[in-house]
Amino acid sequence: MQVLKTYDHIFASRPHHEASQYLSYGQKNLIFAKYGVYWRNMRKLCTVHLLSNKKINSFQSMRKQEVELLIESLKKEAHDRVAVDLSAKITSLNANLTCLMVFGKKYMDEDLDKRGFKSVVQDVVHLAAMPNLGDFFPFLGAIDLQGLTRKLKDLSKVFDEFLEKIIDEHVHSHDQKQTKDFVDTMMDIMQSGEAEFQFDRRHIKAILFDMLIAAMDTTASSTEWILTELLRHPQVMKKLQKELQEVVGLERMVEESDLENLNYLNMVVKEGLRLHPVVPLFYHESMEDCVVDGFHIQKGSRVMVNCYAAQRDPNVWPDPEKFLPERFVGSCIDFRGRDFQLVPFGSGRRSCPGMQLAVIVVRLVVAQLVHCFEWELPNGMQPCDLDIDEKFGMVTCREKPLMAIPTYNLNK
Repeated sequence: MQVLKTYDHIFASRPHHEASQYLSYGQKNLIFAKYGVYWRNMRKLCTVHLLSNKKINSFQSMRKQEVELLIESLKKEAHDRVAVDLSAKITSLNANLTCLMVFGKKYMDEDLDKRGFKSVVQDVVHLAAMPNLGDFFPFLGAIDLQGLTRKLKDLSKVFDEFLEKIIDEHVHSHDQKQTKDFVDTMMDIMQSGEAEFQFDRRHIKAILFDMLIAAMDTTASSTEWILTELLRHPQVMKKLQKELQEVVGLERMVEESDLENLNYLNMVVKEGLRLHPVVPLFYHESMEDCVVDGFHIQKGSRVMVNCYAAQRDPNVWPDPEKFLPERFVGSCIDFRGRDFQLVPFGSGRRSCPGMQLAVIVVRLVVAQLVHCFEWELPNGMQPCDLDIDEKFGMVTCREKPLMAIPTYNLNK
């Protein structure tokens, strides 16, 4: 709390990050940019123009359409009684949602690279989390003793070519479009000269890279973990389905307007974010000398906030390792950064600006999958046998794909 609130003005910067130097055009992205005039203006631009409630709501019909496509594809597989790779389905949905919001259209896997979106994005979050000598001794990054710099340069080339192609497409089709996506909005700002700082294609590409990685991987991983816990706890699944049947009924799918009335769903999502924060560590850097709890912290020190440990602290959370959505009954604890025992999106100046959008997508997808289908584990697997192994990376996702057999549940 002291780092993220009391001394937030001192710890609002980010340390040198070698991966972001290569992937985000010299740390020009929102996530890892140093604190200062540039970062403040860029965050304001993103908050006002790209992630405002008005902008998020403008994509509501698109979200509905994409989720309906997912449900239709699952209905076909439910008819054949086959196990579905839920991880792949959720990742594909999030890739489509992200591309439509950010770029204005869907892109095929091969448009980015022959490895596909999921594989390339996972390479990014893996390399970004690797202990890198270049983060602590920047001159060693050039020597590349660990072989990481070569991999980062290869990845940056893949993304740069993809993002350049997208910007070129938008330049050529700018006057023909009625609905503006994120790229159109940023191009308009660049060409108007209204930005209070230098703003060119590199800055646009750095922010687009952030949007692509953050929206696609973190939201998909959160959804996967919540569904994993629901499959491991059938009694919670049944209770959530009961709420959905009472509020929504079995004659239709869930609408975004239903989400605020689904109290138990909100508790399930909170508990999923508590037990499985997809970004378990937040990196901050002190901008001046200060004293916290009697400890002298020197200017330029790297401070890591362990969100994972805080959210499993037995002094704060009874039975912290258990998935218990009921712990939030009558509780005013929320994940928006004011309650420091639950900070999956961070807090203070460096909290996630895309939190509102992420929460809408996670709630909608979880609600829709639980409402439209009954789920069972394949090969007679018992709920207690479902693994929760994690894959190393800046974003913590499942080690193995989540497989389950759907049975269609609605009367439509």
